[in-house]
Amino acid sequence: MPELARTLPASWYCSQPLYQLERRAVFLKSWYLLGPLTRFQNVGEVEKTLRYHVTPTGLVFTTVSDQAPSFHEYFPELEPLLQRVDFTKLPYKRSIKYEGRFNWKTMQGPVSTCLHCQYTHPSFSIYYPPTWYEVHNHINFSQHIADPKKPDDGLFLYFFPNCTLNVYGGGMSSFRVCPTDDPGVTRMEFDYYHMESGEKFEEYYRFVRQVATEDYELCEKAQANLNKGVYREGILNPEKENGVSCESSSLVGERTKLTTFSLPGLLVRARLPTICSGGSEARGQ
Repeated sequence: MPELARTLPASWYCSQPLYQLERRAVFLKSWYLLGPLTRFQNVGEVEKTLRYHVTPTGLVFTTVSDQAPSFHEYFPELEPLLQRVDFTKLPYKRSIKYEGRFNWKTMQGPVSTCLHCQYTHPSFSIYYPPTWYEVHNHINFSQHIADPKKPDDGLFLYFFPNCTLNVYGGGMSSFRVCPTDDPGVTRMEFDYYHMESGEKFEEYYRFVRQVATEDYELCEKAQANLNKGVYREGILNPEKENGVSCESSSLVGERTKLTTFSLPGLLVRARLPTICSGGSEARGQ
């Protein structure tokens, strides 16, 4: 019987030294979604030139260092999945940002599974019942499918390590879960796009903000429990939490390469992220 995947240790959600490891092993080697190309029409003074990639459908991705691989090496399976949406047709409407009292990885749970949706997101569950919810893991991203019989009904994507893209209800939203110097504080950055203006957009905005607020409150409560030191780690449901399993494995799973870092006053054996792939299961290469 194969060993069941486990969560990250609770210490990874609270430790400042481990955050510094994540910065080098994860964030300097990843690609990040910025938004549609039409979002960046007014270019001001350039402070630093970053590597970037524009998909054929108009999405802009960037990386913050030369340590990251090429875009197609990092997301080799992504562009075919994006072909059915022209992202330049959805006008930009609004952005908001704020801080949350939780580690950036705490948000991986709500964005990588929908076990909580029926109870935490009652309004969302009316339109997308979680009964048939599936998560299909790919290389460094996952696709959420609310109804396998209607795979084209909405587009819900999570990009490792910290970006999302959701297209449904006539609009599009994306957010980034940005770590700060405090491992217990995260900066949330949201962008919203919609075909309509006025009350139709505001109705959409209220709906998606309600879902985001529910996840925010869930993460703050989860982080409070992690900080108490009672919980250490848990076992993940291989069918219902395969998205979490994939992202956790990319940091500390069996398929990762073990590396030792020496920090002041601490010797940490940390597992660097590798690749998650495959249908609805998490697999490594």
